[in-house]
Amino acid sequence: MNLSSQLRDTAKVSAEKVAYYFMGQSSTYAELDEAITKFASGLAKLGVKQGDHIALLLGNSPQFIISFYGALRLGATVIPVNPIYTADEIGYILNNGDVKVVVGLDMMIPLAEKVHTLLPTVERYIICETEHNGLNQKGMANLSVYPKLKSFTDVISSGDLSFQDAILHDDDTAVILYTSGTTGKPKGAMLTHKNLYSNAKDVGDYLNMNNDDRVITTLPMFHVFCLTVALNAPLLRGATLLIVPKFSPKEIFQVAKNYKATVFAGVPTMYNFLYQYPEGNPEDLKTLRLCISGGASLPVSLLNNFEKKFNVLISEGYGLSEASPVTCFNPLDRPRKPGSIGTSIINVETKVVNELGEEVPHGVVGELIVRGPNVMKGYYKMPEETAAVLKNGWLYTGDMARMDEEGYFYIVDRKKDLIIVGGYNVYPREVEEVLYDHPDIVEAVVLGVPDPNQGEAVHAYVVSKNPSLTDVDIISYCKEHLAKYKVPSSVFFLEELPKNTTGKILRRALKAKVSQIV
Repeated sequence: MNLSSQLRDTAKVSAEKVAYYFMGQSSTYAELDEAITKFASGLAKLGVKQGDHIALLLGNSPQFIISFYGALRLGATVIPVNPIYTADEIGYILNNGDVKVVVGLDMMIPLAEKVHTLLPTVERYIICETEHNGLNQKGMANLSVYPKLKSFTDVISSGDLSFQDAILHDDDTAVILYTSGTTGKPKGAMLTHKNLYSNAKDVGDYLNMNNDDRVITTLPMFHVFCLTVALNAPLLRGATLLIVPKFSPKEIFQVAKNYKATVFAGVPTMYNFLYQYPEGNPEDLKTLRLCISGGASLPVSLLNNFEKKFNVLISEGYGLSEASPVTCFNPLDRPRKPGSIGTSIINVETKVVNELGEEVPHGVVGELIVRGPNVMKGYYKMPEETAAVLKNGWLYTGDMARMDEEGYFYIVDRKKDLIIVGGYNVYPREVEEVLYDHPDIVEAVVLGVPDPNQGEAVHAYVVSKNPSLTDVDIISYCKEHLAKYKVPSSVFFLEELPKNTTGKILRRALKAKVSQIV
């Protein structure tokens, strides 16, 4: 079984069920499946073959879903790319990923014109011409000038429903997800059809998703968190997607109210924005049965405040691109533990080990490693990097964690983010939890900076809603709750913290930004 064939089966038994709503429009499962088949057929007529690589430079839209599932149905490998990346960033991924076809928005036309000679493997650029992305008739008329360009509508209209699906094998590469590249160039994690299908199925089972659910899909579809939790898993269960092109608190409250949403998935900063939104009405979220948090650690104070205000449960989980991505979630059928990432989901094993790969006792901090049908086959064209993280069937995550007696895991911090002050380990999350507890602090992040006396020093960067709050106030507050060596030696106030498109705080960008301050 794979994602494409399962969607086809759903379309047969629930043909008239609404698959998604998008900006006032909707599509049934039958209509969606038909568009997917015709897109796959249209690609084949363009010369795209099984095993070819197709990049998607698309935001949240029906075109993303159709392109993604259409490419899988053809047997091609999909490479989702953030469409707001720079030309250099996109060019690297397209070249490294040996991309043959690119599907993107109209903004890609000048990019294609500028760099197409530098991308020898790219044979086609398919342009989505919907009214929502601004591609007008004049722009489409110019397609004749560029032989490599083709419109999305033309690709679908050229396809036919007699198209025979490719024979897919479990170990065939379905998707290559390029990691954020916190060190060096991004690495392409190769996820198989089995990886994607198993994780979507297991997540859906674990979270009790069903065909009555209406899932707010506002996380970026090109990001693995959304791809599995808010796109593939709901579609596997015959649920309805409520597609929101771009996150905004106002839009989320309106969509949740108007469409009676039952599930929302977001990163911690989204929950913070929703909680802080002055016009946020708890009544608008009354139909939500579940909120899902991932992508970064959710401060316990924010979790408690959000749940109390909106009367809805947040289940925090954990995952990474290399694991398709989910490995853990807080369970829904037994006590949840705020601050933890929960327990291993179905079919996934998780443990904490020392530097020798030996499992450590409960409560001891070590590296989190996982294995299961969701773990990638490796990094594309990077055997050494693959060998460094895949060992004896286990994926070494690089995250420091501990496990309690009941099998709940707690992320302490990224291995590389550990701060060592005078020989003592300081985990940024522990300090950040204290900062988030302060009533005047909206956001906070802690970094280690070189210190001639202690090796490293703890520096805090905060966003405050109280203009009279001082660094002395914050340091005094931290001294009440933290050991002396964990207390920030300096506090800097910022108007906002740098974030990526999913809302995750960018520590590397912050380091560069604040280096001018320190």
